[in-house]
Order: sequence, then structure tokens, then C-alpha cells
Amino acid sequence: MTTMLTTLIDANTLAARLEDDALRVIDCRFQLTDPAAGRAAYLRGHIPGAVYADLERDLSAPVTEHTGRHPLPSRHDLEATLGMLGVSNNHQVVAYDDAGGAYAARLWWLLRWMGHGAVAVLNGGLQAWLAGGRNVEPGEVTPPRVRFMPGAPLGACVEAVDLLEGRVGRLLDARGPERFSGAEEPIDPVAGHVPGAVNHPFMRNLDTAGRFLPRDVLRERLQASLGGVAPAQTAAMCGSGVTACHLLLALEVAGLDGAALYPGSWSEWIRDPSRPVATAGDDLPVSAEA
Repeated sequence: MTTMLTTLIDANTLAARLEDDALRVIDCRFQLTDPAAGRAAYLRGHIPGAVYADLERDLSAPVTEHTGRHPLPSRHDLEATLGMLGVSNNHQVVAYDDAGGAYAARLWWLLRWMGHGAVAVLNGGLQAWLAGGRNVEPGEVTPPRVRFMPGAPLGACVEAVDLLEGRVGRLLDARGPERFSGAEEPIDPVAGHVPGAVNHPFMRNLDTAGRFLPRDVLRERLQASLGGVAPAQTAAMCGSGVTACHLLLALEVAGLDGAALYPGSWSEWIRDPSRPVATAGDDLPVSAEA
């Protein structure tokens, strides 16, 4: 019986299993600054047999005036999307991108949220695949439609009200330090962070080759950010609920499972000007209207 993979898979293991009918490989490449770039890159060349999932079309719901930039799709819509991508409950899914898992981890979390544990992210992404001299193929793969049946979620969510009312013991923010501190904000209209949040940039989970750090190193870094708070009392956020999933994956790899996702993240938090904002690392709340 083939082992179910639930966090990471290396390129050699993927190559050895690529002809397995029970495997579904999904390309999640995306660029926030050029939303069409991921699909264009996929069409130029992808891991053989891979299908493409677009962050905004497939892995997010439409943006509204009250949401962040990448709202969670409804479970009903995601069920239909997974069937269109050829993913059934019997598939081992492997997600990859070319950004250290920043986008692939979103699909990883969504599948777990749908009750599907057999999903792993390709460690090192497309770069690791190519580094072994492996080929890619151009064009589009259209898988047969299948039925995906949602199960009990394997990942939890929190909302803004949970943060405001103190129901989260530790909030980890996966954005870079410049955005977290408010020194710069290239994407969202308000700079800063949620008061009390701890900055743990998702890039701190990776080595210089874009692979996840060894388990013990990850665990040490993440425990420092947790500050003694249990993972089950922790939530992860970022700009729009995407790289926060990378942080949740790192916690799972490190054996610190049980943390929740704040899906709306910073871009939702600042939609309501009554919610406090901290800048410059001093956690003194200021109005989001400022």
C-alpha cells in the first residue's frame, strides 16, 4: 500500500510516483503583480500530467467590500472546482509552484479544510524538479471530471471577532518585516499589523534553495515565535490568507499541529476602520482611518 503524504514530497519521490493513476499533480504558480503570469508559465512548461489551479479563479471567492483580497471559496464551490481539477477522495494530491510553496500551500490548506489529508507540497517547487534534469511538458492537461465528497475539516478558521475578543492566544503574521512594521505597504491601502501579532515571515521557513528547513530547525524557530503558546491556541495570517497557509504547513512539518487560519488576514482586517492597527513594532493602536 502506497504511503499517504500529508505535508511535503521531494522531487525524487514524485518522479517515482508520476505514473500512478492515484496521483494528481496541480500547478499553483501565480504572481500577485501579474495574475495571468502563472497560467502562461504553466502553458509553456509544467510537470508532466499536471493540471493548473489559479489562485484567484479556482482557490478564492470573488472579492467583496467586506472581504480581503483572496476570500475563501465556499465549500460547495470548492467541491465543484476539485472535481473539475480531477481530484477525488481517492487521489494523492501534490501541489507545486515556483515560489517556495507560497501558493501551493494554499491548495494544501484548502484540501485539508475539505477533509482531504492526502495532499503534499513539492519541496523546493518546480526548481527542485528541474534541478534533477527532469523534463516539463507544454500545453494544457484536461483531466476527467470526478466527484469530490467533502469531509470534516482538518483545519480550523478564526475570524476578526475572535481576534478582537481575545479568543486567539498567539497570532503569527507571515508577511515580510517591512510590511508588518508598516515601513512599507506595496499592496494594501493601510500599513501595519494587528496589535499583539508576532511577525514570522514565511521565508524564514525555507533555505536558500527554497526548500523547507529541517524539522528540528523549523521547530526551534516556530517555537520561538509561539512564545510558549500552544499551537491549538494560535492562528496564522498574512496579507490575504495565502502565505499564512505556508506558515501552517511549516507548523505541521515541525510537529506543531493544530493552529488555525485567519482567512481574511490584513486586507480584510483594515476594511473596518474601527479595528486597531499597530505600526513600527510598538503595538500602539492607531485608527485604520489614519
